[in-house]
Amino acid sequence: MSDFQTARTALGARLRELRAEAGLHGKELAGRMGWAASKISKIETGKQAPTAEDLELWAQALGAVDVLPELVGRLKSLETHYAVWRRQLAAGVRARQEAWGLTESATASVCNFESAVIPGLLQTAEYARHMFIRTTTLHRSVQDIEEGVNARMQRQQALYAPGRSFHFLIWEAALHMRVCPREAMAGQLDRLAGVFGMSSVQLGVVPLNADLTVVPTHGFWIYDQDLVMVETIGAELRLTDRAEVDLHRTVWEELMAVAAYGHQAHRLITRARASLDLM
Repeated sequence: MSDFQTARTALGARLRELRAEAGLHGKELAGRMGWAASKISKIETGKQAPTAEDLELWAQALGAVDVLPELVGRLKSLETHYAVWRRQLAAGVRARQEAWGLTESATASVCNFESAVIPGLLQTAEYARHMFIRTTTLHRSVQDIEEGVNARMQRQQALYAPGRSFHFLIWEAALHMRVCPREAMAGQLDRLAGVFGMSSVQLGVVPLNADLTVVPTHGFWIYDQDLVMVETIGAELRLTDRAEVDLHRTVWEELMAVAAYGHQAHRLITRARASLDLM
């Protein structure tokens, strides 16, 4: 069980305990709150995370508003592991980029695998611009596109800081994924080809025809072997449980073992770049 699921289950158990102490059955509490009984069950068993509004209503229905600060504190702890993009992007993409930058600034070693896009720290401004347009459109969030692009470019200064190391793995499919116009993608691949030779950066490409022992279902970041960050379509996960970190490290090592480096990786990037000229 992940640390996020463990925290959500613990919160549900605490809410169930409070209901039992009040002498109420689940259906009775649901009636007081105007909810379906199934929602009470899902929250108490950790299958659904409550919102802050849910917790306030729960405490009021039990006549136990004094425990609300404790419940909200548990929820905030839970949200450090799982944060939906709707909330993450409420202040715009610039704020999100700055938050990522703070995490990176406190990290000496960064490992990043991407299965569908070019890593953010290696993106050109034009590629990043189109990524942010798609992200803000999908989540209907603040469209501070240019501010977000500038913040992402500022993040990339970390690549030149002494004492830092960055290891990137890209699935070859990401070199062909059209998330921006052809001209922008051509510039992005040119930028990627120029990464080789940077002292702080190691870049590998996992070929499409590689014999895989693991399935690269999504991208992820590993920070100093202590923190894993995963971006899903709906949320960002921050995983600190040792079993979770070790699992992602195992997948990283399996992908690294079949990745192309140096001239071979450069050849794959050049091939993707040449395919754009044929269109």
